[in-house]
Amino acid sequence: MKIAIAQINCIVGDLSGNAAKIIDYANRAKEQGATLMLTPELALCGYPPEDLLLREGFLSNCLDALYALAAQISGITLVVGHPDEVKGRRFNAASVLRDGRVLMTYHKHILPNHTVFDEVRYFSEGNEACVFEHEGVRFGINICADIWESSPAQLAKQAGAQVLLALNASPYHMKKQTTRHSAIAERIGETGLPMLYANLVGGQDELVFDGMAFAMNQDGQLALQLPAFEEALGVVEMNALKFSTATIVPELSLEAAVYQALTLAVQDYTNKNGFKSVELGLSGGIDSALTLAIAVDALGKERVRAVMMPSEFTATISLEDARQMARDLKITYSEITIKPIYDAFLSSLADEFNNLPFDTTEENIQARVRGTLLMALSNKYGTLVLTTGNKSEMATGYATLYGDMAGGFAVLKDIPKTLVYRLVKYRNNVSPVIPERVITRAPSAELRANQTDQDSLPPYEILDAILEAYVEHDLCPNDIMALGYLEKDVRRVVSLIDRNEYKRRQAPIGVRVTQRGFGKDRRYPITSKYQPKF
Repeated sequence: MKIAIAQINCIVGDLSGNAAKIIDYANRAKEQGATLMLTPELALCGYPPEDLLLREGFLSNCLDALYALAAQISGITLVVGHPDEVKGRRFNAASVLRDGRVLMTYHKHILPNHTVFDEVRYFSEGNEACVFEHEGVRFGINICADIWESSPAQLAKQAGAQVLLALNASPYHMKKQTTRHSAIAERIGETGLPMLYANLVGGQDELVFDGMAFAMNQDGQLALQLPAFEEALGVVEMNALKFSTATIVPELSLEAAVYQALTLAVQDYTNKNGFKSVELGLSGGIDSALTLAIAVDALGKERVRAVMMPSEFTATISLEDARQMARDLKITYSEITIKPIYDAFLSSLADEFNNLPFDTTEENIQARVRGTLLMALSNKYGTLVLTTGNKSEMATGYATLYGDMAGGFAVLKDIPKTLVYRLVKYRNNVSPVIPERVITRAPSAELRANQTDQDSLPPYEILDAILEAYVEHDLCPNDIMALGYLEKDVRRVVSLIDRNEYKRRQAPIGVRVTQRGFGKDRRYPITSKYQPKF
């Protein structure tokens, strides 16, 4: 028996488009001799549909699409993920389609309600096993979080399952595949059942799905693993309940995986939302350089525009490096000096400021002039503005509302500064596109004379380590200090993180690649008197 896994990139709400893709993959699977095909979780409607699930019309349309899909399936048995409604209760479901009919439907048991998951808001829990026979073998169905706990797989085995099929929409974060392998191996160890793991691929707002679907035998060994961050059809042969070894695509290095995650996220956010091109402010610094490289790799040079907006504080080498990178990547590039606009602002505010000294007010005006110019170009040409701030800046508030935070998609929002450098090194090893001087010079916002980031922030290797401990692992300050960090640095960073929530709430969305990003999986009050104890 040959079994196929459709690792597909679905679009939320595109019922006809997703169905057409499923049919295409089913036909391709048949051509390769497969008689059974597994799709990802909620593949028919895309994942996550969020509050679309609260609309009665959406659920009705999904069920209509399911039966329309079933009517077009012949010569192969298909397991497809979709939302279901029974007597007013909504379920995260998977149905078995064969010869134009819906044979049976499984309802997900375990509803995750942590990090980026909010399924308790939408779905009711299922409590029954679903086992179907195909060519003399009994297959049980689980959906995503079901396989992270013991009971759903055990129920399937008790109902007679000999092989487990797992439909997943498991979003990427660093080192996620290792965790998945461990979870599946644990279920196999408990049940003795081999498993096929299908996973979604593609970007959906702040989430990106990496695919890497696989088949694992009873001994915990991989028989199949599909590539990361691309659509793929995997076919594996099974004899006597054992998968024959097929293609096993190795995992990517951490830097390669993160870079591809960012590239796919930019590509899908741009294309799925109908933008023809993107633009960004190119400063001559490392963050905008990395953002530009990602944009070009995601969309091609013809769809990317960079704008350099120098001020009196912009170093000559910043201009030179920006121009060199634009030439090397062959993108559309322009320069708009902001000094006349900045001077006009200061002139208009002169009476109000009453000769007060230069401070962050004047720095922020420069950033806001640049943000206004980028948004004007966006409005005029219908482009998507990519912001260039990183996670270290978002954490500490080292960014200007309505200035460098103005835009539609924050590419590096979940990338700490130290990881920015690692990604730049990785990209230049693929092919050199970022000038070496951009990497080696001290980072600076160039909003006042002789400014560097470390004038206002601890060294990035210290800042990022404290940030990870406090945000991603929820360690208290004393525990962070116990790791060897100075109290003054911990106090400084924790205070900056806590008091800048209001800025992050107003930032554009950006792709999540760590275990906890500044988005839907971290919800802290803006107005709060709580202060961590030291």
